[in-house]
Amino acid sequence: MRWRIAALAGLALAAVAGGWWWEHRPPAPTVWAGYAEADYVDLAPTLSGRLVVVAVARGALVAAGSVLFTQDNADDAAALAGARAQLAQAEANLANLRRPSRATEIDQAAASLAEQRAARDRAASDLARDLQLVGRSVVSRQVVDRERADLAAAQARVAGARAKLAQMRAPLGRPEAIAAQAAAVAAARAAVAQAAWRLAQRRVVAPVGGIVADTYARSGEVVSAGAPVVELLPPANIRVRFFVAEADLGAVHFGQRVAITCDGCGGGLTGEVSFIAPQPEYTPPVIYSAESRARLVYLIEARPPVAEALRLKPGEPVEVRPLAGATAP
Repeated sequence: MRWRIAALAGLALAAVAGGWWWEHRPPAPTVWAGYAEADYVDLAPTLSGRLVVVAVARGALVAAGSVLFTQDNADDAAALAGARAQLAQAEANLANLRRPSRATEIDQAAASLAEQRAARDRAASDLARDLQLVGRSVVSRQVVDRERADLAAAQARVAGARAKLAQMRAPLGRPEAIAAQAAAVAAARAAVAQAAWRLAQRRVVAPVGGIVADTYARSGEVVSAGAPVVELLPPANIRVRFFVAEADLGAVHFGQRVAITCDGCGGGLTGEVSFIAPQPEYTPPVIYSAESRARLVYLIEARPPVAEALRLKPGEPVEVRPLAGATAP
């Protein structure tokens, strides 16, 4: 009889202890279900042409600036050489129009000007002397008048020689011709720049580092402009999308650090909340968890550090947990 009483007492005590534990049990850890996602970068040629080399393979890790593929550039190289030759010709023509006469011709014009100046000075000296003598009846008035005419002619020849020297020193071309040739030079330079750009487009490099997710063409194939050849996955483009019920939304804020776990990810992976949807949506069918019972949830995105992002594989399911007091600096 006593053992029955003791057993009942023990059961009652256990029930009381169980009730107390149930009432004071620690809350279940918050876990949000989601999946990894990424934005791929499709690299395509800007010009149609034949692929010469596809320098990367699927799964390869490439650095920014690495050559991904090249196209046949024979036509563009020839076009660039022709454009440079036309530019050289246009610049030579412009230089010729801007160039003065030959040095020997300029020297000859300068000597002629000096000779005319000397003749003018001699005529002026003769006139000045005879003007003093005409009053003494030593020189006639006719002689003085002839010397005045000779001086005027000498001055005119000086002006002509000075103008000829200035013309020899001036550019050979007229201003209109020089302006037209300068425009031709500018057009030739633009043609060279365009040809150089087209030639550079035949060699496509990685704009950022990342993993080659896929290749869509082989060497020797003709690829149209804009058709993807290489698909690149930069680590910075990997993110985690998870869904939070409205009741838990207050525990999430922009810049908050969260813990991310998945099969094969390894431990210690974290992320930073980079987006919180302003409007709710219905729970996606792919999400099944005991904590996601609410029909309306909010989409949240978090980005892991770039150095750790490749531990996530786009499409794989993940679990996200908040880190208490963890806010990005």
